[in-house]
Amino acid sequence: MKLRKQVTVCGGAIFCVAVFSLYLMLDRVQHDPARRQSGGNFPRVRVMTLSAAFIIMLDVYSLLKFDNPDGGVWKQGFDITYEPNEWDNEPLQVFVVPHSHNDPGWVKTFDKYFTDQTQHILNNMVVKLAEDPRRKFIWSEISFFSKWWETADVHKQEAMRKLILGGQLEIVTGGWVMTDEANAHYFAMIDQLIEGHQWLESNLGITPCSGWAVDPFGHSATMPYLLKRANLTSMLIQRIHYSIKKHFASTRNLEFMWRQAWDMGSNTDIFCHMMPFYSYDVPHTCGPDPKICCQFDFKRLPGGRINCPWKVPPKTIVEANVAERAQLLLDQYRKKSKLYRSKVLLVPLGDDFRYDKALEWDQQYINYQKLFDYMNSHPEMHVQAQFGTLTDYFNAVYKTNGVAQGSRPAGYPVLSGDFFAYADREDHYWTGYFTSRPFYKSMDRVIESHLRGAEILYSLAVANARHAGMAGRYPVSDYSLLVDARRSVGLFQHHDAITGTAKENVVIDYGTKLLRSLIGLKRVIINAAHFLVMKNKEFYRFYQTEPFLETVNANFTYKKQTDLYLVMFNPVERERLCAVTVLVNTVRVRVLTEDGQTLPVQLSAQWSSASQMSAEVFEATFMVRLPPLALAVFHLYDSPDSPMTLRSDTLLRLSGRGVAARAVDPLPVRSQQADSQTFYISSQSLTLGFSGTTGLLEVLKVQMQFMVYGTRPSKDKSGAYLFLPDGKAKPYHQKEPPVVRVVEGPLFSEVVAHYQHFQQTIRIYNVPGVDGLSIDITTMVDIRDQTNKELAMRLVTDIQSGEVFYTDLNGFQMQPRQHYLKLPLQANFYPMPSQAYIQDGNYRLTLHTAQALGVSSLESGQLEVIMDRRLMQDDNRGLGQGLKDNKKTANRFRLLLERRSASNKMTDSATTSFPSVLSHMTNAMLNHEVLALPILPKRRGIPPLQTFAPLKSILPCDLHLVNLRSIQSQQDPLSPSPYTALILHRLALDCNFEAQNLGFNCTTTQGQVRVETHTQDKTTLLFRMIRGLFCSIFKFSCIVISVICNFFLSCLMTFKKK
Repeated sequence: MKLRKQVTVCGGAIFCVAVFSLYLMLDRVQHDPARRQSGGNFPRVRVMTLSAAFIIMLDVYSLLKFDNPDGGVWKQGFDITYEPNEWDNEPLQVFVVPHSHNDPGWVKTFDKYFTDQTQHILNNMVVKLAEDPRRKFIWSEISFFSKWWETADVHKQEAMRKLILGGQLEIVTGGWVMTDEANAHYFAMIDQLIEGHQWLESNLGITPCSGWAVDPFGHSATMPYLLKRANLTSMLIQRIHYSIKKHFASTRNLEFMWRQAWDMGSNTDIFCHMMPFYSYDVPHTCGPDPKICCQFDFKRLPGGRINCPWKVPPKTIVEANVAERAQLLLDQYRKKSKLYRSKVLLVPLGDDFRYDKALEWDQQYINYQKLFDYMNSHPEMHVQAQFGTLTDYFNAVYKTNGVAQGSRPAGYPVLSGDFFAYADREDHYWTGYFTSRPFYKSMDRVIESHLRGAEILYSLAVANARHAGMAGRYPVSDYSLLVDARRSVGLFQHHDAITGTAKENVVIDYGTKLLRSLIGLKRVIINAAHFLVMKNKEFYRFYQTEPFLETVNANFTYKKQTDLYLVMFNPVERERLCAVTVLVNTVRVRVLTEDGQTLPVQLSAQWSSASQMSAEVFEATFMVRLPPLALAVFHLYDSPDSPMTLRSDTLLRLSGRGVAARAVDPLPVRSQQADSQTFYISSQSLTLGFSGTTGLLEVLKVQMQFMVYGTRPSKDKSGAYLFLPDGKAKPYHQKEPPVVRVVEGPLFSEVVAHYQHFQQTIRIYNVPGVDGLSIDITTMVDIRDQTNKELAMRLVTDIQSGEVFYTDLNGFQMQPRQHYLKLPLQANFYPMPSQAYIQDGNYRLTLHTAQALGVSSLESGQLEVIMDRRLMQDDNRGLGQGLKDNKKTANRFRLLLERRSASNKMTDSATTSFPSVLSHMTNAMLNHEVLALPILPKRRGIPPLQTFAPLKSILPCDLHLVNLRSIQSQQDPLSPSPYTALILHRLALDCNFEAQNLGFNCTTTQGQVRVETHTQDKTTLLFRMIRGLFCSIFKFSCIVISVICNFFLSCLMTFKKK
């Protein structure tokens, strides 16, 4: 994505099993001090500990004023000077790194970009790099590269392979896309990284060394961890708040070892380079003066389609001007190098979709080579300049400092924390995209859950089929559907896709690809479930045109006078006791378990409006106990004798405006005039109070409010990227009081409040275990008739949280935040991919979310979430559109209140905090719903079925199964190999909360796992090659996932299906 101008070969994340140990660490570590370097003219800065050995980003935020004085030619920086003789003893090494940033969708669709530009870039690359072995280039997006490879002939493929193996072309990061780091969940971040690395390993036999992220809008601490565990040794980042860049430049801390805040050692360290200036385009990469740097972007030579906005054009390099031009450029190189600790300089040379014309390759490479030749042939200039790759630069830094690749050079700082929120100028904070287009953010998470479930079931089914000698009868070809879904989900992690910052037609294209993938994933799931639940596999028959099951997430319609067998899939690795709702067209429904036990059923109305219920369809809710990762079979049928089918009690609270309750026999509905008195619903674990006036939650320490933000009246307004409110939020108000529906029953009770622009359902389950301990919240938002408005949900409590709150990074770890009055309101919002909480010494209130949204805590005891945004104008960041394609969107949450144990005071450090075991499980169950798979009626009858439960013992409570991913064949990428990747994540836990009845036994093994111990005999074949705890890594490299870790255990990766 392009900004508007500002005038004034190592290991790979391929496939693995990773099991590891984590320890809760709450004490701070003392680090060795490091010396400061000096030289030249730098502003005086109050440094504290920030230029010493350890930098904590929370401390940086506390220190900085976040002002924006005019820095001269470097508008957001300061004047840089140097002594001419500083390089006499050690010449400056300059690596100019040509690149082309290719967005897989933004103002054009992925396919349109490829057709119009990307294919030409890669075609030209093959020809132009081969013309001179001194030419170098880097490439990042494997989604584009793989598409080009598929269309290239064998000669082009071989020429490209030669360039890569010869070191002229480097693949950096190697992910399917350059992923967004704010909204993306770590499951998808890992998956797109694996997909890209698998493609590279299969087609080119390479794995990346260095990470390159020039365009994500802020940077998460999760990304360096994943890159490190993918065996990358170095990384580069760009979009950082301009005040932070200035501070790091002034203290020469733009290169550092990025360490996880919870790492007590240095296991997670990765060397990171931060670009110092405004953008990654040529005017902002050679040095501090964009007016001069633009003169060395030779695509802008006079006569071309673009020029320099500073009105001084580039000049073709000839013998008559090369001395003057080289000296002018070297001055910028020297000034930029003063911001770093070594005398090695990185100078990116590129921009969005650059080098699509053969002419630009000649313009850039020929003119720069003349400059390099002149510089290098004049020893008095004390410079060695050349084209290079990103890893060429990093290797030179390591060599200069006398350390091994990826090691910490002496005197370089260690940093922990993240880089949100991003501002590129003034008070223009890029915090709007945390919420933009929530419909697609929600859709992404639903498909991620389906992808994970399909991967697990497919791997188990294929392993069982091979073991039974039935691989030829099972639809192994479903693997192509998995590949398509992986790549569609991976594509959507792009930093202009999940962010909601693409043009409307591009968003539709992403959505179409995701929907197609969802349909394919459902097919994978039902085919795998069909095979696995067959009691006698000899009866198994697969017919492409006659599926055995169909898939519906939770709601489907059971038709009267037919027996229905229903398979329930529990995609989480925990036993699950939960309420499941299905739609039926009879009130006499009866539900039996596999062994014939009758289950209690709560029968409720299906509502077509606030006060109108359906006469044909009803909701039947029943409680099921599902083993971990299991497929369980249930039987539904119409029975005149249904003593365990109980009806919900429904009350409509009306305002007297003419709305009347319309009951349908046999589901009576009571109505009453609404009053201001608090009313309640309760379960065995919770009692909730609601405002009689608003119908919104107002007790259990929580008052719920809905607020509205406008946008500024000036020229700078909120858009897809920016959040520029017109002041504090105002209370949401509508003229008519809401219709409030209260439903109570034996399994669940709920309150539904109907407002003009949203409908909120708050439900509590009367079941033991995890599902009964939190509040289920669904808010259906529809602001399509609004203009420049943003709707927020605010939770107000008496928790004494002060200015501190906590948000997650990518669903992977928690990051403490602080509300700063010195920052504008919009700067205090952060991404919330999965949860946020506030706490004091007695309570913690956690809001779990099933979709990424923006969150803040603007006052002590508050949490505030932006639910949707409708904005009528562009915010001048290149998109050229507002946000006017809003859809009716269901935002889903779980609200969890936990009390700290009387003997345990709050022990979170300033930099670390962790969810409880209950919180982890609540989040998993919110994001991975039970899938209901009805068995379609068969003319030959239903064959004998049985529950499929792959685990014979429970996994430790602190282990999460991230994925069970079948690896592609080397011969055919659309077919599976005999290998499967098991990815485990040991969760960090805060154990200082009162114990709750989780509904199952909770154990831990301190991170040690014997897979054979947990798998059923029929599934053990999948894991047979794992003999014990400490296994050697073989065949492929390993990606490991942890929070708070001490890697005394780093175990096997791939195992073979026999």
